[in-house]
Amino acid sequence: MPLKNQVQLIVYPDSLGSDLVELHYVLRRYLSSAIGGVHLLPFYPSSADRGFAPLTYDAVDPAFGTWRDINLIGREFDLIIDFMVNHISRMSDYFQDYFEKGAESEYADMFLSFNKLSPTGEISEADLALVYTRKPRPPYTIIQRADGSKEKVWCTFDYEQIDLDWNSPKTHEVMRRYLINLSRTPAKMIRMDAFAYSTLKLGTNCFFLEPQVWELLEWLQDYVSPFGVEILPEVHEHYSYHRKISDHGYWTYDFSLPMLVLHTLYHHTSRSLRQWLAICPRKQVTTLDTHDGIGVVDVADLLTPEELQRTLDGLDEKGANTRKIFSGPEYENLDVYQVNCTYFSALECNENAYIAARAIQFFTPGIPQVYYVGLLAGENDIELVKQTKNGRDINRHNYTIDEIRSEMQKPVVGRLLRLMEFRSNYPAFDGQFAIEDAPDDEIRLSWFQDTCRAILHIDLRSYVTRITYYDEKVGTMTEFTA
Repeated sequence: MPLKNQVQLIVYPDSLGSDLVELHYVLRRYLSSAIGGVHLLPFYPSSADRGFAPLTYDAVDPAFGTWRDINLIGREFDLIIDFMVNHISRMSDYFQDYFEKGAESEYADMFLSFNKLSPTGEISEADLALVYTRKPRPPYTIIQRADGSKEKVWCTFDYEQIDLDWNSPKTHEVMRRYLINLSRTPAKMIRMDAFAYSTLKLGTNCFFLEPQVWELLEWLQDYVSPFGVEILPEVHEHYSYHRKISDHGYWTYDFSLPMLVLHTLYHHTSRSLRQWLAICPRKQVTTLDTHDGIGVVDVADLLTPEELQRTLDGLDEKGANTRKIFSGPEYENLDVYQVNCTYFSALECNENAYIAARAIQFFTPGIPQVYYVGLLAGENDIELVKQTKNGRDINRHNYTIDEIRSEMQKPVVGRLLRLMEFRSNYPAFDGQFAIEDAPDDEIRLSWFQDTCRAILHIDLRSYVTRITYYDEKVGTMTEFTA
């Protein structure tokens, strides 16, 4: 069965309730008619980055539950899970064996030792400086073995996340088995995390290198497609990358939308947003908020540098005024690439503006995902960031069952749930999309299929959001204010 064209929830295994059992309760208790799918962020045993440094893909971290819990959720909701293409944990059996045995390890070829990359075992500073890392350090780590010998190993992200060599037959052997096993779970889609950093060629930026990147995606797709599973390549960069991915027939993300919607609502102009909606991929997953920050580089050339800076200044003023405090090495964040802030806080906790933002997302072509903090209109968790020194934790509050029960009573959450139910269940969203004529300080979007028609109208100054739709029960057009 293909993915349902319904709203999906993005959630950690322990962020709506303490584990998968409580998450399943929350999904059934509050969201059964509002969502059709769940993107369950990494639930594997991991050594860092809240699951994104996996030790293995064969197990569920016992702190979250078991494979039975995963299967039960997957029986009722379209399940999206993660596969970290670029790396595996430093603490994995594979790397630990290599750390202990060096070149004698059966897994040695899985990793990118400088001894493998260069005849001298050294790489020039000029070549290293070209590499696209998004981290304020060179793309390697130095390991020291028991005998005192040292070795440099390629490491693009956190030091706990060791890069894999995708030219290695051993990497293919190990990862092929994982992919096949993951595809035999109820998952309908596997997100290919950080895949664009998995192409390496000295003298380049080692990012999304063609044609290698297409060969890798084809290889990944080959091992999941016999089980009816699709892949979702993940890349935070210029919108042209997403259009390329879409042109190759894959699902892709709309990471441009979050900043474009903020620009639209802050400055009461729909011009840039309408231009993007006219050309954006149709086979895409849309987001406003995720476990990462609000992307900045994603809207290059969709907003002018002046428009982008004005929007970032607005973010500082309205909701992310902690950005300068929680940016930089101490808080593991570089704000040149993203802004750490909940989407509700980014809109100054203005309920009408927030509902307008979600309505735009739900009428944008693609399958919409709502992050769990956004589901509950969560505000910036300043205290958590101070504790963890991780800027992204501002948008990663874990909710207890009692907190969820309370948050569900908020009027803005009730309004959002009604909007989600409409988007998930009204047939017109399987039809044709159109951008209707409207003044620049308004936006009108529509979907139609057969007799079903839904029209969104937003006043970008008052943020009043109205939806007009054909109600088959009464045989007339009906309007409601979202």
